[in-house]
Amino acid sequence: MNNLSNSSTDDTNTTFRERIQEFGRFLSGMVMPNIGALIAWGLITSLFIPSGWLPNEFFAKLVDPMILYLLPILIGYSGGYLVDGNRGAVTGAIATMGAIVSTDRPMFMGAMIMGPLAGYTLKKFHQFIKNRIPTGFEMVVNTFSSGIIGMLLLLIGYTFIGPLVDNLSNILKSGVEFIVNTGLLPLTSIIIEPAKILFLNNAINHGVLAPLGLEQVKEVGKSLFFLLEANPGPGLGILMAYTFFGSKTIRKTAPGVALIHFFGGIHEVYFPYVLMNPKLILAAIAGGASGVFTFNIFNVGLVATPAPGSIFAILAMTPKGNFTGIILGVIISTIVSFFVASILLKVKGNSDSDEEDSLEAARKTMLQLKGKNSYKNAMDNNNVKKIIFACDAGMGSSALGASTLRNKFKKANINIEVENFAINEIPGDSDLVISHEKLTPRAKSNCPNAEHLSIKNFIGSPLYDQLVERFSNSSHKDTPILKNENIVLAQNSITKEESVKMAGKLLLDNNYIEEEYIDSMLQREKVTTTYIGNGIAIPHGLGKVQDLINNSGIVILQFPDGIIFGDEGEKAYLVIGIAAKGNEHIDILTKIALIAEDKEKVEKLFKIKETEEFLKIFSSK
Repeated sequence: MNNLSNSSTDDTNTTFRERIQEFGRFLSGMVMPNIGALIAWGLITSLFIPSGWLPNEFFAKLVDPMILYLLPILIGYSGGYLVDGNRGAVTGAIATMGAIVSTDRPMFMGAMIMGPLAGYTLKKFHQFIKNRIPTGFEMVVNTFSSGIIGMLLLLIGYTFIGPLVDNLSNILKSGVEFIVNTGLLPLTSIIIEPAKILFLNNAINHGVLAPLGLEQVKEVGKSLFFLLEANPGPGLGILMAYTFFGSKTIRKTAPGVALIHFFGGIHEVYFPYVLMNPKLILAAIAGGASGVFTFNIFNVGLVATPAPGSIFAILAMTPKGNFTGIILGVIISTIVSFFVASILLKVKGNSDSDEEDSLEAARKTMLQLKGKNSYKNAMDNNNVKKIIFACDAGMGSSALGASTLRNKFKKANINIEVENFAINEIPGDSDLVISHEKLTPRAKSNCPNAEHLSIKNFIGSPLYDQLVERFSNSSHKDTPILKNENIVLAQNSITKEESVKMAGKLLLDNNYIEEEYIDSMLQREKVTTTYIGNGIAIPHGLGKVQDLINNSGIVILQFPDGIIFGDEGEKAYLVIGIAAKGNEHIDILTKIALIAEDKEKVEKLFKIKETEEFLKIFSSK
C-alpha cells in the first residue's frame, strides 16, 4: 500500500513539474522572440540616460516610450501568436494596449495576460464557427471577428485587467523590497538553482524576475533581478571541478562544455553533470548565493535581460560603474561552487565506466525533464493528427481549402484536425501541410518535419478526394480485416439472434467495434433480414453507427447443419459479421457477393474443418 501511495505521489509531482515546465516554456515563448528589442532598449538606456556612458537628452527620450509601449505590445503580440498564430498575435497586441493605457508603470505582466487571453478567446470563437461559415466568406468572418474581439478585450484590459495587475504589482513590489532590505535575496538561490536543473527557471525568470527587473530599471536605471538566474558562475565552477576531479572520461568533456556554457551562454549543457551526481546541486546553490551576496554588496545590476546567459551578454548589459561588482560576483560564485563541487566529487569516487554511464543516463533524464520527444513519422497515416493549409496571409485561399477538406472529412467520419495558417506561422506540430505549389518550398523551410503536398487550385482540387480516400482506407491499415482468429468453424445450430450476438461478440473481442454496435446488429435483423442467399447471412449495424466502429473487419461463423435465418425459413451455413468504416463496406460486400455466387466453393466452405484451408479458399475469391 505504501508503494502505491508513493507511486501516486511521484506521478502527481511529475505532472505538477511538467505543468510548471510547460508554463515556463510558454512564458519564455512570449519573451525570447523579443530579446532583441529588450537588448536594444537596454543599450539605449545604458548609453543615453543621465548616468549612462554617453548622456544625451535627445536620445534618452526613447527610453520611456519603448518600455511603456513597444516592449509590452511585442510581448502581448507574441503571447497571442503562441495561442492562435498571426490572428491571435494582432488581437493580442490590441488587447494589451488597454492594459498599457490604464497605468503609468510598464505593463509586462498585463501583456503576459492579455496576449494569451486574446489568442485563446479568438481561437475558441473560430472553433465554434468554423463549420458554420458559408464557403467563400471565411476571410470576411476571420477579419471582422479579430477586430471586434480585440476591441472588446481592449476595453476589458483598460477597465479591469490593467488596474488589477497594477495593484498586484504594488503588493509584489513591497514583498521584494522587504526581501532586499532584510538581506534575504541570496536565499533565492535555494529555489532558482534547482529550478534551472529541472527546467523550471523560465517560469521564475520570465514570469517574475524580468517584469520586476524592467520596472526597477525604469526607476533606478539597473536591476539585480536580471542576474539572479543568468549568472554563469555556479555552472562554470561545477564544470571546472569535473575537469580536475572527475573521472578520466568526464575530464575530457567538461572543459569544452564549460566554454559553451560560459561564453556561449547555453546553460543547459551543464545540467547533466549535476543530474549524474545530484549532491552537486548544493554547489550550485552555494555559488549562486555567494554571487548574489557579492552583487548586493556592490549594489550592481543590469539594464536588461542578458540572453543568452553568456558572460558577453552580461557585460553588454552592464551599466557604467557596475563592472567591478559584476565581474567579482561571477568570479566568487565560480570559486565557491568549484570548492563545494570538488569536495563532493572526491567523496563520490566513481569509476570511469560508472561515471560515463551516469552521464549518459543523466542526459536522457534531462531530455525527459525538458519534455523533448522525437518527431513522429508524418508519412504514417496513423500519426497524422493535424493537417494545415498555408497561404501568404492565412485567411483567403487557405481558409477556403481548409473549410472544404474539413467538410469532406466530416462526411467521411475522418477525425483529423484541419486548420489554416499564414505560410510563416505554420505550427511546429503539423503533420501534413498543403500549400500552393509556388509556396511549398517556403512551407518546407518553415516546417521541415511535416509531410508537404502542393496544390494548384484551392477550389475543386482532386487532392481533397484523394486525401479522403487515403485516410478512409488506410488509417487502420495495421488491423487486418480478416484473421485466423476471426473464423469459428463447426458450431452447433443455434437461433438467429444468438448467432448475431455471437458474431458481434467476436467483432468486439477483436477490437473492431464498441459493445453498443451489437444492439444495432440485432435491430437491423428486426427491420429486415441480412440473409443474402446461397446459405450466407451478413449481419451488420443499422443506420449511423460509424462512431461505434473502431476498425473495419469481418468475422465468420460456420454452422454445418445450418440455422434458420431468412424470412422464408432459408438456412444460413455461414454467418459473416461485418463492421466497416467510411466507404469500406462497399468493397467488403462486393467481395462477399462474389464468393456467394460461386456455389461450388460456397458448399465447400460449409463443411471445411481446418481454419487455414477455409481462409485460403475464402480469400482466393
